[in-house]
Amino acid sequence: MGLFNKKAAAPSSKNVEDFVSLTRVYFQSVIASNLGITNIRFIPDVANFKRLFKIPTQGGRLGQAEKTASRKMLMSDYGISENFFKEIDASIKKNCRTQNDVQSYMFMYQGFSQDLMMLVSNLMQWKFRVPSFFKGALRSMTEKTVHDICTKLVWKKDDVHKTAAAVRQYKERLGYSEQWMSEYVFNVVMLAKKEPKPKATDEKKA
Repeated sequence: MGLFNKKAAAPSSKNVEDFVSLTRVYFQSVIASNLGITNIRFIPDVANFKRLFKIPTQGGRLGQAEKTASRKMLMSDYGISENFFKEIDASIKKNCRTQNDVQSYMFMYQGFSQDLMMLVSNLMQWKFRVPSFFKGALRSMTEKTVHDICTKLVWKKDDVHKTAAAVRQYKERLGYSEQWMSEYVFNVVMLAKKEPKPKATDEKKA
């Protein structure tokens, strides 16, 4: 059961969905805080987070308290670095100057994260079988894969070539570094490895 489920789960039940949701809460909180957004329906993940954890609005401004709370959770539960948040802040500041920019920014970010994860899972298939206790080795493999995506211009498979080119374009427009991409991907990889395989889940249902 995830953190964002109606019944708050134990802190130990960390999963990919919660990590991605908390990251989205941080994004939307920064946007709300920077642009002075007052309509909570404009930031649905923040609305859900605020309701679930009963976070009061700070100084009459949406996003301030939620940004602090989601950042604290990401740092304490997932070991996310200070720099991860600094890059998000800088990217949003550069790309979201008005409320009209927000939808296209979030759409672009969604495309970036989806293409990046699809590409990494394609390129690192056998490496996912490396046991989680080889954390350092998995981190190095992730960093190398992300570096290849950002620098290698020619790929044998056409679909890989196209997706890598799209990720590089997103990266430039959004302003994220290889380090940021590696940190995001590594956390998703480690969390995914801890989750039960679909087959095991199906067997339980049977």
